[in-house]
Amino acid sequence: MELAAAPPALLVRRHLHVAGEWVDPADGASIPVENPASGEVVGRVPAGTPADVDRAVAAARAAFSGWAATAPAERAAHLDRLHAALAARADEIARTIALELGTPLKLATRVQAGLPLTVLRSVVDLAARPPAEETVGNSLVVREPVGVVGAITPWNYPLHQVVAKLAPALAAGCTVVLKPSELTPLTAYLLFDAVAEAGLPPGVVNLVPGTGPVVGEALAAHPDVDLVSFTGSTATGRRIAHLAADRIARVALELGGKSANVILADADLPTAVKVGVGNALLNSGQTCTAWTRMLVHRDRYAEALDLVASAVEAYRLGDPFDPATRLGPLVSAGQAERVRGHVARALADGARLVAGGPDAPLPARGHFVAPTVFADVHPDSALAQEEVFGPVLAVIPFDDADEAVAIANNSRYGLAGAVWSADEEAALAVARRLRTGQVDVNGGAFNPLAPFGGYQQSGLGRELGAHGIAEFTELKAIQR
Repeated sequence: MELAAAPPALLVRRHLHVAGEWVDPADGASIPVENPASGEVVGRVPAGTPADVDRAVAAARAAFSGWAATAPAERAAHLDRLHAALAARADEIARTIALELGTPLKLATRVQAGLPLTVLRSVVDLAARPPAEETVGNSLVVREPVGVVGAITPWNYPLHQVVAKLAPALAAGCTVVLKPSELTPLTAYLLFDAVAEAGLPPGVVNLVPGTGPVVGEALAAHPDVDLVSFTGSTATGRRIAHLAADRIARVALELGGKSANVILADADLPTAVKVGVGNALLNSGQTCTAWTRMLVHRDRYAEALDLVASAVEAYRLGDPFDPATRLGPLVSAGQAERVRGHVARALADGARLVAGGPDAPLPARGHFVAPTVFADVHPDSALAQEEVFGPVLAVIPFDDADEAVAIANNSRYGLAGAVWSADEEAALAVARRLRTGQVDVNGGAFNPLAPFGGYQQSGLGRELGAHGIAEFTELKAIQR
């Protein structure tokens, strides 16, 4: 396909979306949006305030009873129209994400714009079904919408992470106030253009951009928000949980990860390494489910390192709008500096540099970090324990499946992982022992109907599919 040109140089959005209308914010302050590939400011959005949050939550509360009473088939029809409106904007969404996040345009088209459409379609199909009811003895057990949802979303997948909250919440009968990341807020405005076109009732979905310490905290602490759904860092998730706990409100948290890719001795090594490197470097490593620990049987370890080094060489850094680019910048100067700090610490801790590193060549402008691979990484070291959120892969040897499982589970996180083996039953046996929310066996395909979420400090609750809709409901028992 022919790649489209980049969007205009400056994109300015001046309004909030509250009660079905574009409205002026309470304060005239704005937030600059940067192109991480150049460091240039390419847009501005309002810097929302607690007063703006109050207005949006009030609109969501006023709309809740009507939306909750709307028939499931009608709610599904609204979501179907939203799907059509987003699909019509797919090219513009991909270009905007390439601009404000730095994802290479081909990847932005396929994943950043394409994946949310897949997820939304799956929710449309589920939303049309009447809520399940269960008879337990003399009780009728029903599910009802939890109420007003505060959705706080991250910058790394600026449309997918919104749709993964917004669609199931609406399908369940909830109303929503969204705070997108201040680093990538322009995509949310394209979503709300689609919301307006789809004709969702006023107040069912509301948008308040702004910073986490101002808008995020006001939303998490708001007494009329019944559930806070957050995706982001574990530290911020902990803060949101504290704010919600003060008023006994529910939270759904999708947090960090340090996922292990376990390659057993009989695996198809070239495929396992190629797919594993691609997963670890996806979105410049800015992916919570990235397999950032590659665990390889010692008999295949040297061969695997050669394959990893060769695979990484193919990842060309550059302009996201250049068709030859396979790896874009990190989202900000601060993020790039944090990742460089992890690289420096790994070297100091004695890990062996296989590819990339601090001396690798980089583009002259932008927040780039070279794809970097370390071998002989100790399982207890910082590189094996801490989420880097950049293009850095740790390769660790093991002697048998028991040791592989022990290394994989040696983490405070438990979000994703993978197992490779010519013996599928052996791979499944290892997958069952991994303390993590998702495991791919031999490159199993993404399933938008499967529950998504993590163990331990990777979060609370599940997104996607029927489990994702259930997250936005309360259970009621009616005795007869």
